[in-house]
Amino acid sequence: MGPTKQVRVAIACQGGGSHTAFTSGVLQTLLAELPGDVSVVAISGTSGGAMCAALAWDGLVRGDTQLACRKLQKFWEAISASEPWDQILNQALLNLVTLRNYMVLPEVSPYMVPPWGEDRFRAILEQHFNFAELRELAKKKDAPALQIGAVEVLTGHFEVFTGVDLCVESLLASAAIPEMFRAVQVPGKGAYWDGLFSQNPPIHDLTDHNIHELWLIQINPSTCARVPVDTHEIVDRRNELSGNLAMEQELNQIAQINRLIALGHLSGTKYHPIQVHRIRLEQDLDYSSKLDRRPAFLEELRQYGHAQARWFLDERAGDLATAAALGSSRRAGAKSR
Repeated sequence: MGPTKQVRVAIACQGGGSHTAFTSGVLQTLLAELPGDVSVVAISGTSGGAMCAALAWDGLVRGDTQLACRKLQKFWEAISASEPWDQILNQALLNLVTLRNYMVLPEVSPYMVPPWGEDRFRAILEQHFNFAELRELAKKKDAPALQIGAVEVLTGHFEVFTGVDLCVESLLASAAIPEMFRAVQVPGKGAYWDGLFSQNPPIHDLTDHNIHELWLIQINPSTCARVPVDTHEIVDRRNELSGNLAMEQELNQIAQINRLIALGHLSGTKYHPIQVHRIRLEQDLDYSSKLDRRPAFLEELRQYGHAQARWFLDERAGDLATAAALGSSRRAGAKSR
């Protein structure tokens, strides 16, 4: 029996604030229990998904998946509102967002208040990444690719920062929600806002890495149970749809390429089908909880991510076993004829 064919996989991490603690749990399990036939050749993310993608990539580019798992764990512990003063601030912010659902409140520009939140976030990122070292590692010929989504404020250009571009500003830019953070000036680039306005997450460029499978960690639900009627329900659904719009368009492009290949309109070694798998956050959570940093809430999401990732890996293994059995049966039938 010859060597097992390596399946080239790209992982895409959708953004969603605190909900991406779920992504952290998914990635920890995927990397810790990565099937032997799988090679992760690229990973992308936007906003909170960008943080998780970059932390996972930090381990992947060093060939150390356990390091990636530890970094994901420590980062979310640092982000959580564990100190008494931070717990008070976290609850005050959640109360304010909830209050806005029921009454008109004055809008406050992030340029009218001190950038304490951004400064703290910057400090946490600098503690968890050696950016200069990672930029050098990204230049290795066999290094897995990293793609971080953001949007340039003045031109509206959808930017994808790669591993060789990685810096604290590019990560801050991908998570700079306009209502809460000032635009982030990326050295040599421009001023950027949250990548949720653009590619959430970047998918199109992942196909350039000759991938066989795309594993999408999806935060925003594709469907809802009923038509929203209350103001806060309408806002929640609008945010879900806007967060999914670019993602679904890029997935449709992959589906179209797969159809053209199946019809024989595309051929050659450059083209092959790409299987898309979604690992979904399937909990009924409102928009305000994307800002919730309570340790218990983040840990619940992370554990749920572990469970969803294990379910996905088990299902994938079962599908592969079924496909192999069918292939053997067809070959045996052909020989008997």
